[in-house]
Amino acid sequence: MNRPGESTPQGAPASNFIRDIVKDDLESGRHDQIRTRFPPEPNGYLHIGHAKAICLSFGLAREFGGTCNLRFDDTNPTTEDMEYVESIKEDIRWLGFEWEGDEKYTSDYFEQLYEWAELLIRDGKAYVDSLPEDRIRELRGDYYKKGTPSPFRDRTVDENLDLFRRMRAGEFPDGAHVLRARIGLDSQNMNMRDPLMYRIRHAVHHRTGDEWCIYPMYDWAHGQSDAIERITHSLCSLEFEAHRPLYEWFLEQLPAFRSRQIEFARLNLTYTVMSKRKLLELVNEGRVNGWDDPRMPTLCGMRRRGYPPEAIRDFAERIGVSKRDSTVDVALLEHAVRDRLNDTSPRVMAVLRPLKVVIDNWPDGRVEEFDAPYHPKEPDWGSRKVPFGKVIFIERDDFREEAPRKWFRLAPGREVRLRYACLITCVDVVRDASGEVVELHCTWDPESRGGRSPDGRKVKGTLHGVSAEHGIPAVVRLYERLFDREDPMDCDEGEDWKDHLNPDSIETLEGALVEPSLARVEPGSRWQFERLGYFCADSQDHRPGAPVFNRTVTLRDTWARIEKRSG
Repeated sequence: MNRPGESTPQGAPASNFIRDIVKDDLESGRHDQIRTRFPPEPNGYLHIGHAKAICLSFGLAREFGGTCNLRFDDTNPTTEDMEYVESIKEDIRWLGFEWEGDEKYTSDYFEQLYEWAELLIRDGKAYVDSLPEDRIRELRGDYYKKGTPSPFRDRTVDENLDLFRRMRAGEFPDGAHVLRARIGLDSQNMNMRDPLMYRIRHAVHHRTGDEWCIYPMYDWAHGQSDAIERITHSLCSLEFEAHRPLYEWFLEQLPAFRSRQIEFARLNLTYTVMSKRKLLELVNEGRVNGWDDPRMPTLCGMRRRGYPPEAIRDFAERIGVSKRDSTVDVALLEHAVRDRLNDTSPRVMAVLRPLKVVIDNWPDGRVEEFDAPYHPKEPDWGSRKVPFGKVIFIERDDFREEAPRKWFRLAPGREVRLRYACLITCVDVVRDASGEVVELHCTWDPESRGGRSPDGRKVKGTLHGVSAEHGIPAVVRLYERLFDREDPMDCDEGEDWKDHLNPDSIETLEGALVEPSLARVEPGSRWQFERLGYFCADSQDHRPGAPVFNRTVTLRDTWARIEKRSG
């Protein structure tokens, strides 16, 4: 079978204010080439919010013939791990992007950052403060109250250099001293009130080991790392807008390249929590099955669920880039996923909740194979043979004993079309001791092979089925949204955000059957189960002959119906 390759991007990139800035900078000659970067902290797995930033930084560099660096902001050794580094690299490549050269690390620049910190000390623009950090926060004041100078603010240059060098040498315990920039204490912008530059932290770093025991703060390391890499456009989410004056102040004090920071609104999604700290809580408390749980908004979770990377890129382009925070309906992401899967997923048949059907007038032992295309609009994808025999299974939801007037599926005395096979009519119903329907008896029209109506009679209902003899038992997991409230953080008094976890976010079906063509498909492969939705062979648990499928997304949005029923 010829599987579809990566499809082309849908439409030209939409204009946004950052794209316009980059274009103007190139046309004016301010830069001959743009250089962007993506600077994740290696303290967790990337999520869909990071995907927006990735698509923006890498996408602009690709569009304008520039470069994009991957730089890990590894300045907090107590929360970072190489596991996260490798997962971030995998996620970026999965999304379809590649960084310039080798990945970079802020720790690569620790020596240069230290030398520049000593330069600021010598210039009287930084000092060692020996107050506890909680006392420092108190003396900085607040929006309505100016800050109060630390009693250590006027130490001499020699004292500050001596203490800072001894801090580096490891002479002092954690919290004994910090290095602060000497800017002022009356700015309305709290970030400008003598901010911290370094703190002591005796911890083993995942790259530098115990070489360092002082670590730079983000506001000090961020801009200077951009400058070292000669980043032209440093793209950040909107919460860093108030940090930009400090970013620029540091660069003005140093003999360094002047990078430009530009902020944009981060992505917020309905029914979704984006905080890495809160996602880590869900993982650590066992409320989800790891970072790659298909219900998680992490990129590895979405990959395991079967989201195509092209769909995420399409989604990022559709929602655009703005300067104002807003919340995007998660249905828009699901729509982008459906769009891509509709074009790229072969059609196959599966029965999730089987109901046995015996075709009484079908000859015993006889098996026929019907030709079924993999995609109705893609003949080049080919087809497969679907076996059919005396006993089949259909979806339990496709039968009603007492059917309403506009019921076009199976019921006593009703005729329906079995997809690709024939026409059948229900003639009898078998129940167990509890009264539950466990078996249907039907007859078939031998003149209706292939599902054709031999005399032109109208048959409105079309069902699918799987041969009892040839069907492959499968485990199928049905996923819904992880939270049952649009804004999980919108809590009433006495509520916790985790109270809004959706108790029906996963349903595992052990007794499903899939057609034999799915017996040995590859983990990660994506399929449309006809009439049921889009599914992906699980990357962890799927085995040849023992398939496990995750539902990626339904054929259409069913959340409104589910929400109404649960309400």
